[in-house]
Amino acid sequence: MRPVLLNTYDIRGGAARAAYRLHCGLREAGVDSRMLVQSKSGDDPYVEGPRSRFETLMGVVRPQFDILPMYLYPGRGKGVYYPGLLPGNYVNRVRGLNPDIVHLHWVAGGFLNHQALTGFGVPVMWTLHDMWAFTGGCHYDDGCGRYAGACGSCPTLGSLRDADLSRWVWRQKRRKWAGVPLTVVTPSRWLAECARRSSLLSDKRIEVIPNGLDIKIFRPLDKRSARHLLHLPTEGRLILFGALNANSDHRKGFHILIEAMRIFREAHKQHSDCQVVVLGASRPISPPDLGVPVHYMGVLNDDVTLALLYSAVDVAVIPSTQENLSNTVMEALACGTPCVAFNVGGMPDLIEHQENGYLACPFEPLDLARGMQWVLEKRERRCSLSRRAREKVEADFDLRLVAQRYLALYSSTLNEVGWKTGFLKR
Repeated sequence: MRPVLLNTYDIRGGAARAAYRLHCGLREAGVDSRMLVQSKSGDDPYVEGPRSRFETLMGVVRPQFDILPMYLYPGRGKGVYYPGLLPGNYVNRVRGLNPDIVHLHWVAGGFLNHQALTGFGVPVMWTLHDMWAFTGGCHYDDGCGRYAGACGSCPTLGSLRDADLSRWVWRQKRRKWAGVPLTVVTPSRWLAECARRSSLLSDKRIEVIPNGLDIKIFRPLDKRSARHLLHLPTEGRLILFGALNANSDHRKGFHILIEAMRIFREAHKQHSDCQVVVLGASRPISPPDLGVPVHYMGVLNDDVTLALLYSAVDVAVIPSTQENLSNTVMEALACGTPCVAFNVGGMPDLIEHQENGYLACPFEPLDLARGMQWVLEKRERRCSLSRRAREKVEADFDLRLVAQRYLALYSSTLNEVGWKTGFLKR
């Protein structure tokens, strides 16, 4: 069997890392998996990227071209939005790889347009890493829910008109995808329910398979040694945050995190030995005042260093207001690090409340601070949470098990009677 996985990037970004890990898991299981990307950073010979300098350049500029229609909306927000309108020649490249099944992942950013799904000539599966497949262009709807209808009056665009760009994009998707025998996979139960409620995908087969992780790499390491190697304090308690950026997408919860940290600092002065570690950003010119020492680690691209960092800290805090299945949470749990997050999206698929972390009441800074305090206050509790965190990942997210689940779904999809109809023509 030869599946061809498509993603805009090979290893850059959370969706890319999840897709590439699956590709590696499939090859390790003896499957002739191939991957096709618009922009390639790694050196895997089974991942095909640009074939010329011109194609490499286009991989950089196509995402910028694809968002040009957004500039018609001066009141647009900071959320990610791609119309998916650019023409491309990737369908022919996919067919040239002679796949048995085409497996889409994150294909926005100018990679695939809406017409592509009808041209592969083989069964198509699509693992959703956000909501883009069933919206009028946004990747997270911030709770607007208009994808259940026909979009329009898009909050991401700052639009008050029903007949806006999001409505037009929604109509294009509906027209192009009508009758396409598409199998949809979501990594979280939450995203599956969203897809089932959507007007674009409600008639498709929808399955839930989580992202997988190489648990031989992401595993608990000696905390003191990890801190020494990363030049972090060997004493005291360390709290891990994602990139602290006030200009980031509202969905990342930066504004809530700052308030939660203020509450935590003032209400729990006994934690005077606490310090913060920031992943994904270097120290900014004007860093936010968290009232405690902060260590900026920059962007870490290799899994071994990430595993060291997760092992070095005592708790990871992820304040996202909408999230599919967080790579950061999964990786941290695999390394035995308890996590604190809001009880939203795919977080309950990962975090078992007060078993391997803490699920705070959505968007309440006070409860987020309470969760941080609950994890940190007792060493014995942290040890118990750490053990359960590792057990959870071993049971549910081991890449070897996830690859086998996808193989079973590939076989099931290929054996369905629908693939023997006249829709698919090689």
